[in-house]
Amino acid sequence: MATRLRTRSLTRGNGHASSRSLLKEQAYEQIKSRLLNNNYPPGSFLAERRLAENLGMSKTPVRAALERLELEGFITVSPQQGIVVRELSVREIADQYELRAALESYTLRTLAGQLTPKQVQRVKLNLQAQARLRGSGDVAKGVDLDAAFHIQFAEFLGNEEILRVVGQLREKMQRVVTQVFRVCPARMDTSYEEHAAIAAAVIAGDGARAAELIVQHLELGKRLILSPRD
Repeated sequence: MATRLRTRSLTRGNGHASSRSLLKEQAYEQIKSRLLNNNYPPGSFLAERRLAENLGMSKTPVRAALERLELEGFITVSPQQGIVVRELSVREIADQYELRAALESYTLRTLAGQLTPKQVQRVKLNLQAQARLRGSGDVAKGVDLDAAFHIQFAEFLGNEEILRVVGQLREKMQRVVTQVFRVCPARMDTSYEEHAAIAAAVIAGDGARAAELIVQHLELGKRLILSPRD
């Protein structure tokens, strides 16, 4: 009898722990989504209580989510200022573009001429969606398709560490890419043309050309958002 009682108690305990973990994950995903979509612009101040009210949960999972987002560099928490949405510095943005260029050029060189028919079809479907978007001014959709274009090659490569880093970099850069598309609406159209050329080189097996094109593509994006580095 005592054993059954302990088992039920442990089951209930595990259920509570699972529920708490789920709430923390939900809080994290929802707050991060709002940060990436610029609902909380850089420089904004956040309050645990208000976030908890907006999300319909207690402050405990919200606090855990904020701690995680601080570690990832999205916010800063200090006793003096409170919770502030971080704005990437010029140096950070430049460094992340350079890291993307290194990883993505390696990925494309490795993949060139190795894509399966299914992978080629996926690339072409993404490009077709980008083509339909030209001239629409739909920045949100443009950002999503741009992210999908770049990340798909890391997925094809099958290197989990590269995929993890590329995904993290993309999340950190999403607001920057959004800003580029808003400041320079024509960039969505020229970006599509560059993507098409990159894809063609990869499919044709010209790894050197694909790597050269991706570096040029990312360098142009960097120049559009940054002042020249010293």
